[in-house]
Amino acid sequence: MITRREFLQWTATVGGAGVVVPGCHAIPDPSIAPVTPSGDGASSGQLVNDIHSQLNATRVRVIHRPESLDALRSTIRTAGYHGRAVSIAGGRHAMGGQQFAEGADMVDMNGMTRVLEFDRQKGEIEVEAGIQWPELYEYLQRSQAADAHPWTFVQKQTGADRLSIGGALSANAHGRGLTLAPFVGDIAAFTLVDYRGMARRCSRMENAELFRAAVGGYGLFGAVASVRLRLTPRHAVQRIVEVIDVDDLPSLLERRIAAGFQYGDFQFATDLDSDALLRKGVFSCYGPTQLAPSPSDQRKQLSMENWKELLYLAHVDRAKAFQMYSSYYLTTSGQIYWSDEHQMSTYVDDYHAALGSRLGAYEHGGEMITEIYVPRDALVRFLGDVRSDFRQHRAELIYGTVRLIERDTETLLAWARQPYACVIFNLHVTPGAVGIEKSRQDFRRLIDRGLAYGGSYYLTYHRWAERRQVLAAYPQFPEFLREKRRFDPEERFQSDWYRHMKGVLAG
Repeated sequence: MITRREFLQWTATVGGAGVVVPGCHAIPDPSIAPVTPSGDGASSGQLVNDIHSQLNATRVRVIHRPESLDALRSTIRTAGYHGRAVSIAGGRHAMGGQQFAEGADMVDMNGMTRVLEFDRQKGEIEVEAGIQWPELYEYLQRSQAADAHPWTFVQKQTGADRLSIGGALSANAHGRGLTLAPFVGDIAAFTLVDYRGMARRCSRMENAELFRAAVGGYGLFGAVASVRLRLTPRHAVQRIVEVIDVDDLPSLLERRIAAGFQYGDFQFATDLDSDALLRKGVFSCYGPTQLAPSPSDQRKQLSMENWKELLYLAHVDRAKAFQMYSSYYLTTSGQIYWSDEHQMSTYVDDYHAALGSRLGAYEHGGEMITEIYVPRDALVRFLGDVRSDFRQHRAELIYGTVRLIERDTETLLAWARQPYACVIFNLHVTPGAVGIEKSRQDFRRLIDRGLAYGGSYYLTYHRWAERRQVLAAYPQFPEFLREKRRFDPEERFQSDWYRHMKGVLAG
């Protein structure tokens, strides 16, 4: 823990003892030292939750919302002086509890959203870590409106847009690229505030070990203040859509990749009582074209009401949902998009509440995602196993997708340890002990089925994996915990997910 003397010396360098750093609003706290660069004025004991599953209600001590690097450093330094744990949150879509910690000071990064530098020569952009994908997308369009050869981002998570760039780094996320590694491949460098409140520049050459640990480190090695992204030329792509059988998917993926297609996925049918379950799907790929995109208002696209209806049907009439979704997507085959535009998504906030009593028994509860990785040559067999499992155990499958990922050789806690097929399952979780226990068992069986083929799973969508499953999928996890203590010996940065995992590994 830092001493009071160190704390006062540091505050003097950023504005003088007793002076709050500009850009971070102060909250008086008579129970602590008189010098308190602090948060956003929120009262103590704030209840927070994730947006998607809403299964992570957590009471944090206070929420800070810094608006500059100095304010972020001040917040971390103050927490260190008082011996408080800190958690880092951005878009709050993460479902495993990695952005919240009970009783901790939560740092809300949504106050840090500026573009710091745009290097048009190198094709790189430095942004504050709280900026979300729509803001970056709009900035790149606006600032290059007159440019003949504009830049854009390589990949982003799909399914939702209001996710932060710092969160994408901390999760080492991925999109639907057919030949891309996870997000680490798009990161040139970043600035991280460590447990002492010191800003450290991290890249493959500078603080390389911290770079390797913090990317995919789930916010446990420090607060990411800014990220420097490698960009790619913006270009037109053409969507090609087919409804296919999963048996044909591996060969079709190979053909699409050989033909220069860059993005794609397979959205599979989810009706437990249909022969199409996990077999038939909508195969959409985006490939090269010399044509220019037409204005978006001239293309076929689903309205918000269409999406709400699809979400409703995905719960109560999955056969009809697949018929509606596949019919619509087939009508869009041949449409031209920009390479960044097609990656943007429509997300219906709190759709269970929005759909209300129409959902019947599904009105309460939420959806939880898991992502299982299997060697590509095992994909069809794996889905066959899951088909039998879901029917036997009546898993509440709402939607799912198959994507590809290339191997990640750069991060400590790499989840893409070989070229995998990524299979995303979104299951409905009924509230209450019985519903939670059923979902826990459903997800554990999914992990085991992936492991049986030499696969893995994504660590932080939930906290239901057993110790043996964690170590089978992530044999490097003990090393990750050792590196966590090396770079953060005071365990300043915590989360409920981290606390849980320490207990799992200790057991």
